[in-house]
Amino acid sequence: MRLLVTGGAGFIGSHIAEAAVARGWEVRILDSLDHAVHPDRPQGIPGAHLMAGDVGDPATVAEALADVDVVVHQSAKVGLGVDFFDAPDYIRNNDLATAVLLSGMASAGIGKLVLASSMVVYGEGAYTDAAGRLVRPGPRLVEDLEHGIFDPRDPATGELLRPALVSEDAAMDPRNVYAASKVAQENLASAWARATGGTAVALRYHNVYGPRMPKNTPYAGVASLFRSALARGEAVRVFEDGGQRRSFVHVRDVAEANLLAIDALAGGRIASGSLRAYNIGASEVHTIGQVAAILSSVSGAPEPVVTGGFRLGDVRHITASSARAQAELGWIPTQGFEDGMREFATAPLRGDPS
Repeated sequence: MRLLVTGGAGFIGSHIAEAAVARGWEVRILDSLDHAVHPDRPQGIPGAHLMAGDVGDPATVAEALADVDVVVHQSAKVGLGVDFFDAPDYIRNNDLATAVLLSGMASAGIGKLVLASSMVVYGEGAYTDAAGRLVRPGPRLVEDLEHGIFDPRDPATGELLRPALVSEDAAMDPRNVYAASKVAQENLASAWARATGGTAVALRYHNVYGPRMPKNTPYAGVASLFRSALARGEAVRVFEDGGQRRSFVHVRDVAEANLLAIDALAGGRIASGSLRAYNIGASEVHTIGQVAAILSSVSGAPEPVVTGGFRLGDVRHITASSARAQAELGWIPTQGFEDGMREFATAPLRGDPS
């Protein structure tokens, strides 16, 4: 098996490349090695070939795709960003670059793609009313948030809703630029598959954490932001009441999901001309407050500060049903929450001194 892993020098991509090399596969990495993302040039993955280049450049992509069987597309600008001025950069790095990659794959006759998607495509997660019926919440009300009422309401009755596990059949509802770019990536991949007869898997990652997460950046995940605060000797600050529910999944489990998706593509288990989406999130549900507490405890830091503050772009609860990935890919996360977070509390982050 010969893979191209875009963004393979980054957090998740490097773990995928490492796991693929361990399987005995040939791995080529294409990564821009952007200094803003990689303050120090990565050492690379032993056994993998590293190409420095831009996924948005057709000539570079054509060179990177030579003799490749499967493309694992991890390259993207991630996170909520700083403000809307980031929008062109998101669209250029995520959507235009994906279009260039897919065009190159069509030209090269490569018909297998694993795409890194995200839970953000759903907006808010799944909710039920008191009778257990699924209800799609509207935007949370500012007056509720200002009074410490953080759960969304039923748009019809005004009753507070109860969180449930979101499945892949939920409607997409992107609520920020990053989310919109990930929906567009999925749509582009689906259009490519229909036009070329290719097959694509979109892995909708939930809250991924683990070694090599980036540090000290507004584009990092919440677990990394907490780690960075602790490294500065600061107490972790938690928005709202800390009760936001998430599916935290270890990066090694995410890497395994990618390899199982490749197996499914190679084995013909994904219908030609289509894209199949899978949630990749831990079966356990935990809160952001619990993450803050365990990282602070292991680090010997002061207890987290729960601020009660809020950001209008944030969602309240989003937790995954990964039943489809288990049934169709055979993927079961193996890293437990407490052990994984204790490891993460002292694991090296990208940007740490060597």
